[in-house]
Amino acid sequence: MDEVRLRLGWVIAYVDEPAVAAAFYERAFGLAVQFSAPDGTYAQMDTGATKLAFAAYALGEQNFAGGVMRAPLDGQPPNVEITLVAEDVDGAFERALQAGCAALAAPQDKPHGQRVGYVRDPFGTLVELATMS
Repeated sequence: MDEVRLRLGWVIAYVDEPAVAAAFYERAFGLAVQFSAPDGTYAQMDTGATKLAFAAYALGEQNFAGGVMRAPLDGQPPNVEITLVAEDVDGAFERALQAGCAALAAPQDKPHGQRVGYVRDPFGTLVELATMS
């Protein structure tokens, strides 16, 4: 059997309104919208080789039976996080809070050299803000 090689192409967060989520990520994190579907079911950010995208819960239901579970807006965050890299994590954290994210953990230095903070966006997604190392 030939070896199958995979690479990460997209991270897709399901939300009610992908265009609204994309506009929020422009304001909160300075990311640019690369593509937004005319029917409103999908929006993709310009994040380099691996794309961050938002898809409508309704699209998930079209893709497979039952769709995806909605992300909770409080309590424990879901089991996946989006990590956005910044040189100034403290500044990115404050910008995210001002835009409407909820603080989960203020930026702190980690033993391995990174500075890391955590927020939850208004759609329930866990977002890590971190330096590269």
